[in-house]
Amino acid sequence: MRFKLFLILLLSLLTFASCKTQYDLMLESNDIDAKYKTAFQLFENKKYAKAAEMFESLSVATRGTAQDDTVQFYWGYSNYKFGDFMTAESNLNQFIQTFPVSPFTEYAQYLRIECLYYNTYRYELDQVPTYKALAVINAFIRENPKSEHIDRCKEMVDELNNRLEMKAYKSAYLYYHMEDYLAAHYALKNVLKDNADNRYREEILYYTAMSAYKYANLSVEAKKKERFMTFLDDYLNVVSEYPETQYRKELDGLYAKAQKYLKKE
Repeated sequence: MRFKLFLILLLSLLTFASCKTQYDLMLESNDIDAKYKTAFQLFENKKYAKAAEMFESLSVATRGTAQDDTVQFYWGYSNYKFGDFMTAESNLNQFIQTFPVSPFTEYAQYLRIECLYYNTYRYELDQVPTYKALAVINAFIRENPKSEHIDRCKEMVDELNNRLEMKAYKSAYLYYHMEDYLAAHYALKNVLKDNADNRYREEILYYTAMSAYKYANLSVEAKKKERFMTFLDDYLNVVSEYPETQYRKELDGLYAKAQKYLKKE
C-alpha cells in the first residue's frame, strides 16, 4: 500500500514538472543572459505581464551591473504597458530615485506622470490623487521645459484643474440643491474667493444670486429688505460681468420683483 502511494505521488510530481512551460522554466533559470533576452522578446511581443515578471526576476541578479537601470526601467515600463498603473508608478518612482541620471530617467518621469494621472478619480470622489499628480506634473514642466512631453503634460494639468474646479463648484452647489440657500450663498462666494478664475464662474455667480433671492424671499418680513438688497448686489455682479448670460431673462425678472418689493417698502 505504501509503495502504491509512493508511486502515485511520484507520478503526480513528474506530471506537474512536465506541465511547466518554457516560460516557467526560464523564469526559474539562473542563466541571466538568456532571461534578459527572453524578457525583451516578451516585451516586443506585447506580453507585458510576463515581461514584467521576467524583469522583476532579473532585478536582483542584475543589481549593480551595467544592465541594472535597463532592467529596473523596463520592469516599470512593462507594468505600465500592461495597465497596472499603481505598480508601474511605484516601480518608476523607485527607478527615478535610484538612477537620477540614467538615459531612461526623463521618460520614466513622464511615464510616472501618466500613471499618476490614470490613478486619479472623477470629480465626485477623493481628489488627493489629483493634487499629487498636479504637483508631480508641474515639477516636471519646470525641470524639463524643452521636453517633447510638455504639451501632453499641459493637457493633463488643464484637465485635472478642471476636475478640481468642478469639484469646488458642485460641492457648493449641493447646498443650493438641498435648498439651504444661506449656506449655498456663503459656499459659492467662497469658491470664487479661493479661485477667482474658476472656469465655472458664470454658473457660480448665477447660483449665488439665486441663493440670495430665494433666501430673501423666504425670510421673515423684518429681514427681507436687507436680504433683497444683497440679491441686487449679486444680480449686478452677474449682469455686469456676463451681460449676455443665458440666465439674463430669469435674473431680470427676479430683479424686477425685488425692486418692486423694495419700492413698496
